[in-house]
Amino acid sequence: MSLIDTHTHLESFVQAGTLPGALARAREAGLDMMISIGTSPEDWALYRDLAREHTGFVRYTVGLHPCAVEANWESAQAQVEEFWGRARPLGAPRSNAAVPAVPPYLEPVAVGEIGLDRFHLPKDAAEAEKIFGWQRAAFAAGLGSAKKLGCPVVIHSRGAFAECVEMIDASGVEWAKVVFHCFTEGEAEMAELTKRGGCASFTGILTYKSAANVRAAAKAQGLARLMIETDAPYLTPMPHRGKPNEPAFLRHTAEFAAKEVFGVSPGELAAITTANARSFFGL
Repeated sequence: MSLIDTHTHLESFVQAGTLPGALARAREAGLDMMISIGTSPEDWALYRDLAREHTGFVRYTVGLHPCAVEANWESAQAQVEEFWGRARPLGAPRSNAAVPAVPPYLEPVAVGEIGLDRFHLPKDAAEAEKIFGWQRAAFAAGLGSAKKLGCPVVIHSRGAFAECVEMIDASGVEWAKVVFHCFTEGEAEMAELTKRGGCASFTGILTYKSAANVRAAAKAQGLARLMIETDAPYLTPMPHRGKPNEPAFLRHTAEFAAKEVFGVSPGELAAITTANARSFFGL
């Protein structure tokens, strides 16, 4: 079974000193590739280095996660586009000197994850309103970068689905280049994405007994558009729920989705989701 984990966070494994083992187990589990998702300038350069070290197996994105948006978000956002086609290290001074081009395999595959998150806002209403305002401004800027670059965009939406859709509509970004990661909405929200030409990817939540709405949304989108992810180290699928997640566990989500949601063989589901990931991210 050949799989691509379209959304993982390898920084957590680097910090824990467990990355070599996690990558080895991922290969053993049948993963062909994983996409490590950027959340702030603190992980972008790390992921580019991992893409260089594990050529063809690790790819990455660059974006400002809404929960990483602070008062100085513009400084971080200004660095996003530098990762496409340029190799100037983060923090290095700008100059008029020629900067060597980045090999295609070291370029990000998307802007993301960017979006809106109401769940983690502070309880104080005034403070929450201020921070959400920063999130909206940073999201708009991230969408602007994605439109300029013509690249895919990975959306984080938590408690703000309608607002995310509205802002993407207004941005002019091609909906065919939009994926809502870790989709946890229902069929009605899925219909809003599919009628626009966008898509969603699904995590181990698919395997949870309480997630009937998520399974219904995945089925409504259809196998022909399906992508799967771990969002590791979060959202561990059954039968490992309660333990830290890792890319190797993607096979459990794939096997469950094949049997319980789409009624196909794991091999067929793996082939389709891998082809979808390669097409969407240009891998």
